[in-house]
Amino acid sequence: MRRSPRRGRRVLPRRAAQTEPVSSSDVDDLSAALSRAVRGPVRFDPAHRAMYSADASNYRRVPIGVVTPVDVDDVEAAVSVCSAHDVPVLPRGAGTSIAGQAVNAAVVLDFASHLNRIESIDPEARTARVQPGVVLDKLRDAARPHGLTFGPDPSTHNRCTLGGMIGNNACGSHSVAWGKTVDNVHALDVLTYRGQRLELGRGEHGAGIPAQLAALADRLGEQVRTSFPDLTRRVSGYNLDQLLPENGFDLAKALVGTEGTCATVLGATVRLVESPAFRALAVLGFPDAYTAADHVMPIRELGPLTIEGMDAGLIAALRAANPLETASRALPEGGGWLYVETGGATRAEAEAAADAVVVAMKPFTPHALVVSDPGQMKALWRIREDGAGILTRSPDGGEAWPGWEDAAVPPERFGAYLREFDALLTKHGRRGAYYGHFGDGCLHVRIDFDLLTREGIANFRGFMEEGADLVVAHGGSLSGEHGDGTARAELLPRMYPPEIIAAFEEFKGIWDPDDRMNPGSVVRPKKMDEDLRIFVGMPTMVDAPMLAFAHDRGSFGRATRRCLGVGKCVTESGGVMCPSYRATGEEMHSTRGRARLLFEMANGEVIKGGWDSTEVDDALDLCLSCKGCKRDCPVGVDMAAYKTEFLAQRYQGKVRPASHYSMGALPRWMRIVGKLPAGVVDVLNAAARSPLGALAKRAGGITPERAIPAIARTPYTRTGVGPGAGARLGARVRAGLPGPVRRRLPGVGGATPVQRDDSEVALLHGGPGSRGRILLWPDTFTNHFDPAIAVDAVAVLERLGYTVELPPRDVCCGLTWTSTGQVDAARRVLRRSLRTIEPWLAAGVPVVGLEPSCTAALRADGPELLPDEPLAAALSTGVRTFAEVLGEHVDELAAAATGPARKALVQVHCHQHAELGTDDDRAVMAAIGVDAEVLDSGCCGLAGNFGFEKGHYDVSMACAERVLLPAVRAADADVDVLADGFSCRTQLRQAGTREPVHLAQLAARALGVS
Repeated sequence: MRRSPRRGRRVLPRRAAQTEPVSSSDVDDLSAALSRAVRGPVRFDPAHRAMYSADASNYRRVPIGVVTPVDVDDVEAAVSVCSAHDVPVLPRGAGTSIAGQAVNAAVVLDFASHLNRIESIDPEARTARVQPGVVLDKLRDAARPHGLTFGPDPSTHNRCTLGGMIGNNACGSHSVAWGKTVDNVHALDVLTYRGQRLELGRGEHGAGIPAQLAALADRLGEQVRTSFPDLTRRVSGYNLDQLLPENGFDLAKALVGTEGTCATVLGATVRLVESPAFRALAVLGFPDAYTAADHVMPIRELGPLTIEGMDAGLIAALRAANPLETASRALPEGGGWLYVETGGATRAEAEAAADAVVVAMKPFTPHALVVSDPGQMKALWRIREDGAGILTRSPDGGEAWPGWEDAAVPPERFGAYLREFDALLTKHGRRGAYYGHFGDGCLHVRIDFDLLTREGIANFRGFMEEGADLVVAHGGSLSGEHGDGTARAELLPRMYPPEIIAAFEEFKGIWDPDDRMNPGSVVRPKKMDEDLRIFVGMPTMVDAPMLAFAHDRGSFGRATRRCLGVGKCVTESGGVMCPSYRATGEEMHSTRGRARLLFEMANGEVIKGGWDSTEVDDALDLCLSCKGCKRDCPVGVDMAAYKTEFLAQRYQGKVRPASHYSMGALPRWMRIVGKLPAGVVDVLNAAARSPLGALAKRAGGITPERAIPAIARTPYTRTGVGPGAGARLGARVRAGLPGPVRRRLPGVGGATPVQRDDSEVALLHGGPGSRGRILLWPDTFTNHFDPAIAVDAVAVLERLGYTVELPPRDVCCGLTWTSTGQVDAARRVLRRSLRTIEPWLAAGVPVVGLEPSCTAALRADGPELLPDEPLAAALSTGVRTFAEVLGEHVDELAAAATGPARKALVQVHCHQHAELGTDDDRAVMAAIGVDAEVLDSGCCGLAGNFGFEKGHYDVSMACAERVLLPAVRAADADVDVLADGFSCRTQLRQAGTREPVHLAQLAARALGVS
């Protein structure tokens, strides 16, 4: 055991309460002292205090400040300064704790940013030495080449840290096979508040702290043996049982689960376990979750890796929240499901083990499937992993909350417990869908508590107290995974006798006699119904927002609390969100950080100034409005919409940034340019490449590193170029448009353009299409920058037998105005476009979009801009992507496709990912012979106007360089790069890579009509 000498500190009188406010002058002195002593960032500004004021629980406590140490020396220096100033300390990992233990009126030590190295892996000893900020998946990836893994695996595995897991004694899905974190910790390097550093392990006796703990164990050993439930998922309280001689007097394990209340973990040596080379998943469908729970014990006897359960409420919530989700469609028939994972040295061996589970359960359920394909398994597991977020919100904006989140009972009593638990919900007038670690008797649930009224909070307390009594009656633990924190610590006397509660206090006092380590958690707890983040009478700055916020019942305040802090946005890979966080690593640039700042802006306590808040403006400045969070966030936070609302309110009646007038009104400028002769457009393009272009960029708020994209000499709506143009444009069709407004239409076969009424529309087919009419939406980007895409799209659609029509005048979805917060202008633009195409909408003619961002805007943004406009709703349901149309003809496409198969790298536009999906795109590419690799690259980084705006270039390129550009550079020369989005194509072009293509161009080439 290694000890460092105690550092000097001021000896101050003990105060009665552990959360006494610190005066502003003391805070200034503390901040200055920390800045002198610590090399990492020291942040006491309102923005960081606001962002770290909540975790994934119901609780909100504003910290004194945030310190981000760069190494262990920094940690020691920071704790020493805090000790000298007599202020509390809170060590923090990913901030995803659900019981409230990761928030406090303390100095937060954020380990995730820098103390995140894996120091060593010993395959023979099956151990790893890690720093506390190491993300679990990083450790698992490092151990995988050795055939090893870290057993505990919470659903937050791609962002939770080892230090946080040690603090909460995390478990995860595979605890049936590999136990809790406490079962997988070998040694700890810790620092006490008074500056003593100790290396802890099994059987470590000695003077000081070890001797005091040994005396505690000798005195209360028998009481511990009889009072602690015999339960694999016992997480509540301190691990006093690890001090018993039969458990080896293991001080490292005794500190696991102490929630940062005893000491700061500087490093850990953890145990690794053998990971099966192959896995399979048996999914069993039962009539209900009760029946599923009744059958976990015989499955346990088969030695599976995990037994997870879900009820029908979770699946219904998933499908309602994400209509594009398809994985749940594969679930077998039932109202409650068990996931039983098995392993083996070969795939056949893993499948055989899964088949054995199905055979064993056949007398109880005929509904089962076995999956061993890694991709299919990952999709099924995502349902389970996103459960906490999915259940937090109903599609109509109803709210549900943690609190009674993860109690556990002996698994043989789990079915009975579930039945009584549902009866308790009914008694209190509450509802809650659930899922959980059924094989270990652990239930996860989000309940629709009313935390906005005093009566609702009283109901919350009553339920929690009766729930605790129910669990104890079944021999269970109040917490089976996420710790006690504030949510359950007050209830511990219902689970443990007074002697054990006193022993918990003594245990903490031995480690932290000053009560300065995360005070108020586990012992001498704060009240579970105080410091709720949704507090009674919480002020909201505005509840008459510019956008509809239909999914939040029309309330911007409700929208700002949609984020519950599960932290899926603070990951390094996978999905789209959050590109700016992945570029900077700053909490402020995560979806979670921005959501918290908006929440704090709305209540005005920490973030002042309302819509004029510089903190919120700074955070949203690097939001790309990619909409990735709307799809990837389990709670469906739509930061693009929040940014639009913020900009709309902030600049209402004020002068806007130059980019709002230039790029925000791009369709207006293109409409003007589109009327100019081709020769004049050539002059404009040349000027854009000259010194005049630099002046234009400066005036328009465009970053100098960007080139202004070349404008097409003639927009598509004026050309009629392409195969069969003369025949197509020679025909006209009446569309029933009111009023004979005159409009110039292209001539036939190069003849002089002729005057036509608006009631006459260009029919892009030689005769009536056998498959009916389609209205092509000529978006600004395709029409004015890439008209060749529209030519190929029309050729393909006509080849399939459609009659393709065009609106009689320019139309626009209003996206550029929406993304820059010019909501009134966006409404006017969209309303005018809706009136233009009203006859087609009335006739039920499908509207087909070629640009994903515009198509997504018509589908999702239109009803938000014009919630009371029936035409907006009609267009939302009537607009289709090019791929969705072709997806109905994949057999025909496959038969007609010619030429050799080609390979393609596919960059999915963010808005397509969020609003439209890619299933049809994949099917069409397969049908036309394209071997597609869809990149998991996230946002390209350009994101409409974002990448062109001043100050954004570096982040824009960092997003592209993360996955997209390296993949394109590494691809063979004959590999196509498919990018349907204009922003994506522009980013690729300006990065100096190969010319990208659109799906319409690949389809036209395959069908021989290009």
